[in-house]
Order: sequence, then C-alpha cells, then structure tokens
Amino acid sequence: MPHDDQFSHWHEPKAGENAGFGKFGRPAMPYDRFMEAEGIPVHRDIGCKTVLDLPMKPWSRLGGRGTYIQLFGTEGLWGMYVVEVPAGGALNIERHIYEKVVLVVEGRGSTEVWNEGQPTKQTFEWQRGSLFSIPLNAHHRFVNATNSPAVLLCGTSAPNIMNLFDNPHYVFNCPYNFSERYSGSEDYFKPSEDIAPDPVRGLAMRRTNFIPDVITTELPLDNRRSPGYRRMEPHMAGNRFYMWVGQHETGRYSKAHKHASSAVLICLKGRGYSYTWPERLGPTPWKDGLSADVKRQDYEFGGMVSAAPMSGDWFHQHFGVSKDPLRLTAWFGPNNSRSRKPGVPGEAMTDRGAIDIKDGGDAIPYYDEDPYLREEFVQELARDGAESRMNPEFYTGDYHGKEPANLF
Repeated sequence: MPHDDQFSHWHEPKAGENAGFGKFGRPAMPYDRFMEAEGIPVHRDIGCKTVLDLPMKPWSRLGGRGTYIQLFGTEGLWGMYVVEVPAGGALNIERHIYEKVVLVVEGRGSTEVWNEGQPTKQTFEWQRGSLFSIPLNAHHRFVNATNSPAVLLCGTSAPNIMNLFDNPHYVFNCPYNFSERYSGSEDYFKPSEDIAPDPVRGLAMRRTNFIPDVITTELPLDNRRSPGYRRMEPHMAGNRFYMWVGQHETGRYSKAHKHASSAVLICLKGRGYSYTWPERLGPTPWKDGLSADVKRQDYEFGGMVSAAPMSGDWFHQHFGVSKDPLRLTAWFGPNNSRSRKPGVPGEAMTDRGAIDIKDGGDAIPYYDEDPYLREEFVQELARDGAESRMNPEFYTGDYHGKEPANLF
C-alpha cells in the first residue's frame, strides 16, 4: 500500500522505473456513488433468474421499493433498476434528462406524462408485458390500479448523463423542454404496428412509443439467429437507447456469436438459459476441457443475462427449453449497437453477428459448435416434455434457409 504522502505529493520515478502505482482498483464513477447513496440494493452479476426474486428496499426518492441492477459488462454504458409501485398508490413524480424505457413485469396501472407548462397531462394504461418509453425530461408519474404491488423494470441512460455532468441536481431539475422529442400530441402513446426497415441495417423496425403487450405482439421473420427466428426493433421516443425483441421457435436455439459488452437479454416468454464464455476459449470449450470458465444463466419471465460480460467479445448462446417459444428483448443502452460503432461516417460495415466465422463474421455455425451443447439441449427439453426441432441438416452445413419437409 503506498504511503499517505504518495497521494499528496508527486514523486518522480527513478531511472528505469515507470511512473504511477502500476496496479490500482477501478474508481467508483459518479453513477456508482449515486446508486450507493440511494440506500437500496445494487445487484451486480451476469444476470438473474427473475427480477421478482431480487431483494428490494424502500426507495425514498421514488416512493416505492426497488433495487438497482448493474450487470457485468454494462458499467458506465447504461443502467437498470426494478421498482414496485405500491398497491393502490403511486410513485413520486419524476423528471430527468436521461432516457428511460419501461417493461411492466407485474401488475396493471397507468402513467401520467406532461411537459413543464403543458396545460393537461397525458395518461395511458399499462399491464403485464407493456413496453414503453418516457419522453426525455418530461414529468411523469406511475399509478397502480390494483390492490397488489406493480413491478416495473426500467432501463436508462443515467450512467452516461451522470458520469458526464456529475451533478444530480441538474440531472433531475433541468428546466428545458425537449419539445422535438415530446410536444404533448394526442397520439403520442397510441400504439403503431407499422413495420419498416431501419435506415442503417434494413432490419424490421417499429416506430412506436407504446406496445401494449410485447409478450404476444407479432414479430416478422428474421432468420438471422436460428431457423424461423423472428425479430423487431422498437424505436421509441426518439431515443438513442437501442433494443430489439426476438423469438426462437420451440425446439430451436440460437447460434453462438460474439460482440462488445452492453447487451442484456430479458426473458419475455418461455424458459431458457444462456451460456457465455471469453473468446480465448474458442468455439468448443467443453470439448477442449475449458468449460470451468464458461458461465451459465438460467431465466424465466423477467429474468436476464448479460450476453457479453466483463471485457466483452465473449461468445454467447441462448436456449429455450419449454413448450413455449423463447421470446427475449435485448437492451443495449445508447451506445453499443452494431449500427452505432465509432468510425468514419459512411465506411462499409457488415452484420458480423449474423455471419459465420468462416465467412468473416462472428457467429459459430451449428456444425462447428461444441457437441455438448446440442446433447444437453435435448435433455433439457425432455424435462419439460418438449422435443428438439434441430434438423440434422443444420449440423452438416447443408442447410441454406429452406425448411426440409420432414420438419413439420
């Protein structure tokens, strides 16, 4: 441990020595200090089975019980918390200059939204499975319509804002109305089901600020992660906060792939698990005797996993093992989607996560994956009375997007 005077007086290194301590602990950022000062738990891990199991404590600022969630790999990139709206009551009024998306995990109620100086409040109702976004810096309040607590899971860009300004008073009391984001129009929270290609990657996108039930909402065919995979990107409230909703067919699972940290997958339907492991272990860690360094997270509705934790570029693979399809929503925060990487504007980019390694991408094709994965998948399905629909062609390289007739 350095002597106290080493913290108050600069000592120039001797010849042949490097300046500094060499080893040091990661300092707490302003957002870390803010979370600790709130007096509620902070859940730090690769995930959780369901947020309903997390310990919650009274949260004086919001007026309910809650806990912060900061999964490994998301530190400084974006934040998350879960909060209870008291039975028959409401949370305190909020306003903040960070973005916020909300998934209703349990309960039924309504949200009031208004800008400073707006003569009337807008109100919309929500239920279990509703997904929506609060307009930037708009006043809002969550109201519970039932006699049991409602549970809301919220994703925010609070770490980005707080680490930049380091002034909570400004973050929660900025008087500016972002009228280009929200002007109080009557149809602002009216659901839209129109699908269009996103302007960067051409994937299915839905511009809407409110989805009444993301558990059952229709998803268009995508095929990028598994045969029959469906996917849609909600684009809400003009946010930078990026997310998507995807679904794997019953009896099928995702290819393994890797990318930078920030993605958190939240289970919306079915039951499943994810494996994640550092790139250095290669595509077959069980076969190569390296499985001790592989991490597994099981989940059900409201559960989650950090897809590429720690330093990122971890392979990860997702398995649904119930009779229901596995539906997930992935939240990335404002910075780390593939379409928002730093670089020269207009430079050529590829959808590496959907392209096999042999073709220059970052996905492990089924025929190159660890054999342990498919064997375990069959066993896990059997526990729930389900069967694998992974056709043999998927493991030979002969599959080219056409469903063999004997699959159905």
